[in-house]
Amino acid sequence: MSDEESTEYYTLICDDPSHEVVLVDCGAREMDVVLAVRKVTGQSLWHSRDLARQAPVTLLGGLSAYRAQSAVAVLQSAGARAEWRQEPEPGERAAPSP
Repeated sequence: MSDEESTEYYTLICDDPSHEVVLVDCGAREMDVVLAVRKVTGQSLWHSRDLARQAPVTLLGGLSAYRAQSAVAVLQSAGARAEWRQEPEPGERAAPSP
């Protein structure tokens, strides 16, 4: 590179950080929740049942806020307790749950 050429570096900042969907509790309607987990994750019925029984568990990650909210709405309509959270940035420690 010659003295006349210069290099510019830019830091890109994402306005919409990625979000994750967490199944907090399966609730009383386990089969309905299993079917909802299958719908939002695309997993098999067997894997969806295992995920539902492992609650609290993170079902999906790397989603936009809209997609995360939509997945939570599907789970909640089936009777589950679910929430969407902003994923921690790489290198950040997640705050402990109360």
